[in-house]
Amino acid sequence: MDQYIGKVLDGRYEIIERIGIGGMAIVYKARDQRLNRLIAVKILKSDLAQDEDFRRRFNAESQAVAQLSHPNIVSVYDVSRGGDTEYIIMELIDGITLKQYMEKRGQLDWRESLHFITQIMHGLSHAHSRGIVHRDIKPQNIMVLRDGSVKVTDFGIACLENSAQTLTQEALGSVHYISPEQARGDRTDARSDIYSAGVVLYEMLTNRLPFEGDSAVSVAIQHLSSIPLAPREINAEIPKPLELICMKAMAADLDKRYACAEDMLSDLEAFRKNPGVSLDFEMDDLRPEEIDEPTRPLKTSYSGYSSYNTNARSSGGASPRTEQRVRERNTDRDVRETSNSGKKRTGLLVGGIVVGIVVVVLLLYAVFSSMGAKEYTVPSVIGYTVEDAQALSTVADGGFTIKEGGSQPSDEAVGVIISQDPTENTVTKTQKTITVIVSSGKDNGEMIDVVDQEVRAAKILLQDLKDKYNLTIETVEEESEDIAVTHVISTDPEAGAPLSDGDTITLHVSKGAGKVTIPDFTTLTIEKATKEAQDTYGLVVKTVNEASEEAAGIVIRQDITALTEVEKGSTITLTVSDGSKAPAETETVNYPCSLPTDRDTVELMVELNGTEVYRKTVDCSLGSVNVTLTGSGTGQLSIYWDGVLHEQQLIPFTEE
Repeated sequence: MDQYIGKVLDGRYEIIERIGIGGMAIVYKARDQRLNRLIAVKILKSDLAQDEDFRRRFNAESQAVAQLSHPNIVSVYDVSRGGDTEYIIMELIDGITLKQYMEKRGQLDWRESLHFITQIMHGLSHAHSRGIVHRDIKPQNIMVLRDGSVKVTDFGIACLENSAQTLTQEALGSVHYISPEQARGDRTDARSDIYSAGVVLYEMLTNRLPFEGDSAVSVAIQHLSSIPLAPREINAEIPKPLELICMKAMAADLDKRYACAEDMLSDLEAFRKNPGVSLDFEMDDLRPEEIDEPTRPLKTSYSGYSSYNTNARSSGGASPRTEQRVRERNTDRDVRETSNSGKKRTGLLVGGIVVGIVVVVLLLYAVFSSMGAKEYTVPSVIGYTVEDAQALSTVADGGFTIKEGGSQPSDEAVGVIISQDPTENTVTKTQKTITVIVSSGKDNGEMIDVVDQEVRAAKILLQDLKDKYNLTIETVEEESEDIAVTHVISTDPEAGAPLSDGDTITLHVSKGAGKVTIPDFTTLTIEKATKEAQDTYGLVVKTVNEASEEAAGIVIRQDITALTEVEKGSTITLTVSDGSKAPAETETVNYPCSLPTDRDTVELMVELNGTEVYRKTVDCSLGSVNVTLTGSGTGQLSIYWDGVLHEQQLIPFTEE
């Protein structure tokens, strides 16, 4: 039994159940008794709580994180300590981790990946603006809510995990997502979070991690020395600009990586508005430069080897003869390295001179070959079709050739040139080809197929269309026996239908088979009750036989009370009489009930076996009144005068 379940922290937070466990803390579902709301309580593990310095820093940094307030960051309500227990009070999230979501969905559509990474970066941007670096961004620390929004979790605790700045076993727990500088044990900043976010984006786009290995250390080394396979080599449907954004975020060189979350958000927003956007960098710009520097070992707490000199010092010093051999060996090594270095410098100098001569020759050739060449001014061909543009005198007489380079949606008619390269009035001596982009007509958009998608996923898939055409997305719940609850039954408009700016898309969402109000089936024959329950109310009927005085086959009881509302398809159990318990024989007798003599009238009330069988105000001068009694066996008779028990006795009837 968990020691915290049922416990009330701070006289306020009642622990209900454990909902998660991590490397540093345990998360519980709890109720805030003061505000009467469900919350999450994250309790620091007992072994870490024994370290007073760790507890102090945990409390200080958690207090700072509690100041964060952003829709993409899990809210922290309170940070407290009770005895030896350190805990954080947070909002309770109704959702699953991004890792669980990916495991269920597999490879995500790039639009869905864009939707998630944009929200993650908004949350990180807010944290970074307040000087807080997460340092443990991974899908397990990102929650996906039912409405498709995401929240970054585990701020504060993550800030402490790398406080020693060494690659300890704890840090290796998230090794697939750590930045190279974290792997080296160097100082980390906001760019480390950007790298980890890039890995998350890579995993969403490709359904695989950029680096895998047999051990955590081997994966960490790959972060330092390897370049991952480009996402488009795994999934060719990924747009090139999104691939570039992912790879720039994952650049091992800090100078080539995004400098801040805002810069990455800017590129994501530009891509969202125009998936064909041209970014100001290419893949080659992100490749690391080859630098001749010594290999740097990973900083870890493990030190299973050391140099000879270190061993010598630790053992109290080496002998004079041993030290002499070491000095001779080091001197010989220095001489060889100096000689090799001199040869290398000479080779580089000669190579540089040769390259310089080649460059000069090529430049001179280019200058002299261009002297006297005729200059041409590029004409404007925008607004013409390719055929009409080729027939223009400025094009034909200038010897220009029109080359179609593709098409884009526009308000111009189909086939009309909307852009050109080189642009109008460009002066050229050699470029005689004008590459043009023609209009493919007005972009009305087209409704995509989201039928049978869970409504949250459907909204995510429609996000791009919504943003591009300023659409309104509405949901209407309907009964369905074929489509699962919360999944899309149909859409209006249907898939493939054209979309225009400002349109409304209606998602018809299943709420299940519908509900029915249960009638009273008792006193009906089982045949009639079963037919009505199945055909009229869509229920599943089970029957149970029971000995009863009722005739055989009559329903005497039902397990769902009449007038109760239930889902169609629910099971109802009907209890049926088997007729084996026939009613007992009864006899009717007249019993003379005496009347009081001390009053004129009296209210005479008679009970048989506790059941009232007679009540009437009578004239006492009658002396007595005969009351008819019907029963079997022996019955208990009770006579009341004006509500006061006067007589009680047993009355014999026929035997059962």
